[in-house]
Amino acid sequence: MAEQVDTQTESGRVVLGRTLRFLREKEGKSLGRLADESGYDKSYLCRLESGERLSKVTVMEDLDGYYRSGDLLVSLWKLARIDAFKDKYKEYMRLEAAARVIHVYTPNVPGLLQTEDFAREVLSEPEATGRDREDVEEQVAARLGRQLLLGKSPAPSARFVIDELAFRRPAAGPETWEGQLRHVEAVAQWPSIVIHVLPFSAGIHHLMGKGSLTLLWQKDGSSVAYTEGGSSGVLMDDPEDVLHHRLSYDRLRDLALTPSDSLTFIRDVLEEHRP
Repeated sequence: MAEQVDTQTESGRVVLGRTLRFLREKEGKSLGRLADESGYDKSYLCRLESGERLSKVTVMEDLDGYYRSGDLLVSLWKLARIDAFKDKYKEYMRLEAAARVIHVYTPNVPGLLQTEDFAREVLSEPEATGRDREDVEEQVAARLGRQLLLGKSPAPSARFVIDELAFRRPAAGPETWEGQLRHVEAVAQWPSIVIHVLPFSAGIHHLMGKGSLTLLWQKDGSSVAYTEGGSSGVLMDDPEDVLHHRLSYDRLRDLALTPSDSLTFIRDVLEEHRP
């Protein structure tokens, strides 16, 4: 009888890595030959197979094509990417990935709308070591992986209320910041996404200084609220708690600029930053 493997005790990255190794060995290829034929560095491929690293989804797309494995590796990657987040966030990540309606308030550029270059800059430390940089790349890959849900069919209905502070305090170099602003401008015109800017003129509000708020609704009508500030996050599914936070969100949305005025605001900020 074939040995049974209990995947419940293994991380998604280990399962993905073992699958990568199985496919390579099934083809009779060495890591060196795979590196030559795929264009990826041998040591990088080795760390993927050992489960030490999480790649970008495009790498798995390339390797699915190389091995003619359909979307097997991409599917396993979508599960493995959750391992890049702390355990307490995993349930939130699962719910976010399956959500049909997403409402977000944030004082910063939301992770779901960040470009790769912007995410890399805000996640990096000035004096990062080689290992630190590897960790950052893993976090960047995981953050970009979250954004896949916005391109699903059907796409979730997503609404973002973003504080004006997020647009007034560049958190990256000039070129990266301009690219980030242009991305938000483009996304604001997607049919499934609505963006509101919460202007300084709205004054003091009840979520000021308390971090971000996300509301998620699933296909079956169930909903959760998730608040995050600093290094802590709280996931709530009690109906009273969710209702309380929904009312908080609605009040902020009512204070924010309309989608049309928000798009004009973003374009004005772009003009201000143009050299």
